[in-house]
Formats: sequence, structure tokens, C-alpha cells
Amino acid sequence: ADFNYGADEYDAEGNEEPKALPEGSETMPYIDESPTMSPQLSARGQESGDGISPTPTDGLGTGGERDAGKGLEMRKLVLSGFLASEEIYINQLEALLLPMKPLKATATTSQPVLTLQQIETIFYKIQDIYEIHKEFYDSLCPKVQQWDSNVTMGHLFQKLASQLGVYKAFVDNYKIALETAEKCSQSNNQFQKISEELKVKGPKDSKDSHTSVTMEALLYKPIDRVTRSTLVLHDLLKHTPADHPDYPLLQDALRISQNFLSSINEDIDPRRTAVTTPKGETRQLVKDGFLVELSEGSRKLRHVFLFTDVLLCAKLKKTAVGKHQQYDCKWYVPLADLVFPSPEESEHCPQVHVIPDHELEDMKMKISAIKSEVQKEKANKGQSRAIERLKKKMFENEFWLLLNSPAIPFRIHNRNGKSYLFLLSSDYERSEWREAIQKLQKKDLQAFVLSSVELQVLTGSCFKLRTVHNIPVTSNKDDDESPGLYGFLHVIVHSAKGFKQSANLYCTLEVDSFGYFVSKAKTRVFRDTTEPQWNEEFEIELEGSQSLRILCYEKCYDKTKLNKDNNEIVDKIMGKGQIQLDPQAVQTKNWHMDVIEMNGIKVEFSMKFTSRDMSLKRTPSKKQTGVFGVKISVVTKRERSKVPYIVRQCIEEVEKRGIEEVGIYRISGVATDIQALKAVFDANNKDILVMLSDMDINAIAGTLKLYFRELPEPLLTDRLYPAFMEGIALSDPAAKENCMMHLLRSLPDPNLITFLFLLEHLKRVAEKEPINKMSLHNLATVFGPTLLRPSEGESKGHLTLASDIWSHDVMAQVQVLLYYLQHPPISFTELKRNTLYFSTDV
Repeated sequence: ADFNYGADEYDAEGNEEPKALPEGSETMPYIDESPTMSPQLSARGQESGDGISPTPTDGLGTGGERDAGKGLEMRKLVLSGFLASEEIYINQLEALLLPMKPLKATATTSQPVLTLQQIETIFYKIQDIYEIHKEFYDSLCPKVQQWDSNVTMGHLFQKLASQLGVYKAFVDNYKIALETAEKCSQSNNQFQKISEELKVKGPKDSKDSHTSVTMEALLYKPIDRVTRSTLVLHDLLKHTPADHPDYPLLQDALRISQNFLSSINEDIDPRRTAVTTPKGETRQLVKDGFLVELSEGSRKLRHVFLFTDVLLCAKLKKTAVGKHQQYDCKWYVPLADLVFPSPEESEHCPQVHVIPDHELEDMKMKISAIKSEVQKEKANKGQSRAIERLKKKMFENEFWLLLNSPAIPFRIHNRNGKSYLFLLSSDYERSEWREAIQKLQKKDLQAFVLSSVELQVLTGSCFKLRTVHNIPVTSNKDDDESPGLYGFLHVIVHSAKGFKQSANLYCTLEVDSFGYFVSKAKTRVFRDTTEPQWNEEFEIELEGSQSLRILCYEKCYDKTKLNKDNNEIVDKIMGKGQIQLDPQAVQTKNWHMDVIEMNGIKVEFSMKFTSRDMSLKRTPSKKQTGVFGVKISVVTKRERSKVPYIVRQCIEEVEKRGIEEVGIYRISGVATDIQALKAVFDANNKDILVMLSDMDINAIAGTLKLYFRELPEPLLTDRLYPAFMEGIALSDPAAKENCMMHLLRSLPDPNLITFLFLLEHLKRVAEKEPINKMSLHNLATVFGPTLLRPSEGESKGHLTLASDIWSHDVMAQVQVLLYYLQHPPISFTELKRNTLYFSTDV
């Protein structure tokens, strides 16, 4: 491989590199670097003092015969090393087979641990592989023990190579075997115990009688072994004279092995061997993905690789077209030195600069507007160049969003002094990374420093080993990939069981939109229980979503742990699970009940999906007695009020106790609470005030939004909607002011007075932005479409299209409300009396 980046380009904790030996000066290069080599063998070779030529010479002069003898000696050493590793491999296969018999015996009883089908899947072909290698080992062992120059063993390797077909079957089944084992250990405690600690016999002459290994690690061994045999054949051929009877047999075995390897390399699990760890074990890739790192105060997108014993942070290098792509290592931390600082320890870490929500919302609107243009171009068979230009713009905007939206800190600290900070948008992902690292840290790991060559090899392997190939933005998706769901997902979180002891428990819901996951809803904390009954309903807006995640937390009330950084989540994750949102299954009018199992905890929930065109319809109420879905003029006349009672009461309550609530009006209230309030207002129940004072403030804010959303025509009226759209598009400030004020004056009195009343309230909410994080722009985004969206749009029927979501109309609706929110106070009487504005009809 052509490595063209030097050691000075990476930050490897400032340790000096050991000087590389001049070429050809290391003794016994093949054995010492062979991953199958046992330590005592390589040490013995080096003590012998005379450098051994790595290739057998042609016997020139007197040294020739000695070299040929050395070549045979080398063969013996290579074979002894291979034999030792073959013994370990057989012991590993034996350990894997050990639980199979008792499991099969229970499968036919009334209390099976696993079904016969599951046993067949998990242990598929292991018995056959074991028998092949046992026979090979039993034939090779005596030959190596009674070694002389005439020993032949090429036929054994040739036979082994000819039986490789069984590995093909194993590899094809490997992924399903792993998934089955994982699922079974999640749902069955007995099997989990068995699979976490399988006892592997130590080699005959070793002090360790047994070591404990997980089933997952053992199932990977056969895949690892195929590559090993090929390596040893290379080494043997180098030290076998061309006229030796073994030479053609070994060549044949190598050819078969290589052909076999290249045929399965494509199917093999992506965690192919990269390099060996300090203990001589193979270093495998366990997990990789894109994360945002905060480096020197700025956000950088990194590709992070978690290997068996090291976390490596890399970035893809810019390469010329057609050149093989490579990664640049930014830093690495051996897992033996890696710690997660607790929140109190991380106070000296850099504070996270959070991008204001309205900037993120703006960018989402831009992206959706571009999507809309792409759809139009495609529909009109537009020029591919124009489409490419739009797609490029979309990628840039989505990339910006991916980089700037994450705000949950994930801190990594190296015991030797350096700390790193990643930002994630999902606590689910943060816990996945943390758990994967902690699982590896349970093993006996050694600290180490990689030499520049080792680091180059490891970084070089990242490109072919990686499992995540593309930055997770929608512009990277193929056209035929599912665009996800657009609309509203209604989720009721019912209850959970399976907790070992009482705790204060709550759930959060995450969905993916714009390529990454965000938290969308949170249940209340159910105090001191092992069986929480939340029964809370949420309405979650979906923007191209494909998955729903549920996380279950234990609430932390320990003041010492609550960090100043408000995005630091210190509550403990008790369990987490994810389900795919299948468009066919979800798009029914009925509720669909489901259970997510996580770490022995079961969470029950129901969901149903409403497409966007259904949820956007303003449906006039059949009955004229209530307030929801009834014209505002009818309600004010009936109440003999200027502003509907519901609007006044909700606003008063929000100003009394919700004005400092983070995300007020943006965070959705519990749907069942909102429905209860709606019923009380509709019935004009005398208990309204008592109920309001007890109700969660987000539910009250949600009731106010729902009232405006369900008006049979928008507050700013259908008749004036086209004029508002034209007025906001004017560029001359004086003309815009004149037009926008004239439009307000043209509204019916109840609509105008209610609008001005709401406007002043929203301005007061925005004054508290440092505390509640709700800017004028955020409030305009929430309320604009609610107050302006026409009751019957032209585009009904196609609204579920991704392109129509943040169409220009929605952007303009937000801009109209923002214009009035940013305007100096507008008084009803001044407006009606003021002759400054020309009374021309628009």
C-alpha cells in the first residue's frame, strides 16, 4: 500500500516513536511477525545469535548447505508455531461445542432453553470444522515432534485446503448465527450466562488451565482461522526448497486457499482482521461511524473506529479522482488507558457552543425547499445538470446540519492526560458507543504505543474494514431507497416491567429526521416503582423518519451529579430499543400495539400514523356549542368577549408559570392531557381553572396551539392569505410596512384583537429566551403555519410528499408572523385610526 502520510501528522499523545530498524536487520522476520507465533519460539530464535536469512539461498559456496539446513530449521519453527495455535483453535471449537449437547437435550423438554432450530443456526458447521482440524492436528503433530529433513506434510495442508468448502457454509450463516445468539441471550437469562463465559482449555504445557471467552468471540474464530492458514502457507513456501517434494503440494494448497479467500472475502463479516494486538491476538473492528468532534473550538466530522483494544479517530483524506481513498489518523487511545470522565470531572472541559434552534430550523426549511425543487425538476424531466447542482447544494446544507445540530457531549479521556469531546444528537447512540467500549474493557487489555508503521497499517486497514461508508445525509440515499415517513406519529407509552428494584423511571422517544436521530418526547417520572404505568400519549412530527427508539431512564436526583452543562444527561439508561417504522404497517387508522424488549425490561406502547394531508385539514365542528372548530366570531359573540376565554386563560397560565419553561410551545404536551383540556373547554366546565392550575404547562401550551390549528379558517383568514403572501415578498421596507398594516386593518375585529393579544404574549415569552431557549424566530416557526395555513390548500392529496413539507408557503407563513413579532407594538385603536396607511385594497 502507498502510505503517504508521515508520523508527524497524527497526534499520538506526544510519545516518541521507536526508531525503525534498517531493512533486513531484524532476525527471523517471518516468524517474529507471524500472528500465529508463540512467544517462546520467537525468543529462542533470537537467542541463537546468528541472523537467519529469510529466504533459502541456492547453496553458493560452503554457506549454501548451512543455509538450506537453516531453511529446514525455519520450516520446523514455522510449523511448531502453527501447531501451537492449531491446538488453541481446537480447544476453542471444543469449548463452543460443549454447551451444544445439553442445550439439545433440553430442547425437547417442556422447558427448553433454545429451540432445535436456534441451536442448529448458532452452532452451524462447528462440529464439521472441529473434526477436520482435529484430524489435521493429529496427523501433523507426530511429524513435527519426530522432525528430520525428509519429513513431508504438504499433503496434509493440501487436504485441509480441499475441505475449506465447509467454511463457506459457516461464513454464509455467520451473521444469522450471531444475531440469533444475541437475541436468545437477550430473551433467556440461562443462555446469556452460558454465552458470556465459555471455558476454553489452555495448551498442554501452559500454566493456565482455563480461560473464559464469550460465545460471540468464539464464533469469530473460524473466520479468523481461514486467513491464518493462508499466512502460514506463505511462510512455509519461503522456507521450502523448490526441489522438495512438499513444494508443489504447498503451492497447490496456497492456490486453493487464496482462491477460497478471495471468493468469501466479499461476504465475510466486515470485521476482518486488521493487525495484531500486543498480546498477538487479532485486532478486529468492532464498531465504526461518523461523529462530530469539537476540536480547538470548532466542529469537525470524524470517522471513529473502535477496534478490540483501541479507539481510533480518523478523517478521510482528500484524494485525486481515481486514487485509492485513505484515512488520516487524528488521534488514538488504547482502551486500557481510556476512561469516561464523570460530569463533575468534565467541568474543565470546553463548553459546547450550541447553535440556536431557529438557525437549525431555517436550514431544515432550506433543505426541504431544495428537495421540493429537485422533485419538480425530475417531474418536468429537467436537465440533469440543474438537478446535480441542486443536489450539491442540498448536500452542503445537510452536511452543515449534521455538523451543527448535535449537542449531547460524549467525553473521552486518556489516562495519560489528553481529553477529547464528541457531540452527538442522540443519547441512544452515545450509550451504544459507551457500552461497546466498556464491553471490550472487561477483557484483560494492555496499554501500548503504536509505532508509526503499525499506525500506518492500522489506519490503512480502516478503509477496507469500515462498515459505515457514507455520511448519513439523505442526499447520499439512492432514489429507490425508502424516503421515510412524513406526518405525525401518535405514540402512547403504556407501561414497563422487568425492573429488579424500585426506581424513579421515565422514557424518552427518539426518531430520525434529516439523517440523524433526535429526542422528540419524554414521559413524566414515575416515582419509586418496579412497574411504571405512564399511559401518556405523544404526537411526534416525522420528517423522513424510518425508526422509532425508546430509551428508559432512572432519574438522578443527586445534586452533586447534576452538571452545569444543560445538555449533559446524567440519568442512567436502564434499557433501550428500536423498531423500524414500516409505512405499510403504520399507515392504518387503528392503534397498533407493540412491545420493545431491552436488557430484560419490556416496554409496552401503541402507535398510529397520520399522514400530513390528514393532519393539516381544518375541519369545522358539527356542533356550534363548544369552542374548538367553531368560528372565532361565533365564540366571542356567545361569550360577549373580545378575545376567546380559552385564549385568555391559556396565555395567563403560561405567563404565570411557563414563561421560563425550556422549549415552551415547542415541546409537545401529553396528548391525553390536551384532549382532557379540550373537552373541559368545549363543555365550558366550571372546574376549568382548578384543572388548569394542576395541569402540566406543556399540555396547556399544546391546547392553545390546538385551538388555533382547529379553527375552521385560519386566524388571519383564507380571504387575505394570498395578500399576506404577496406583502411579505415585497422588498421595499416602506411598501411592505404599508401593505402589512393595511392587511391587519382588513381583518374582522375578533380576529385582529385576538391576534394582537397573542402577539404581545409571544413577545413576552421571547424576552425570556436566555432561560426558555425560545426566540421570536422559534415562536414564529411554531405558530406561523397554525395562524395562516389556509383551510383548503390547492395541493391537497400530495401533501405527504417529502418535497411539500417545508415548501415556500410554510417559510413565508413563518416570515409573516416574524414580521409582526419584530415590529414595534401595534395598538388596535391606533391601527384603526391611523391615516398614515393608504386605504387602497391589495
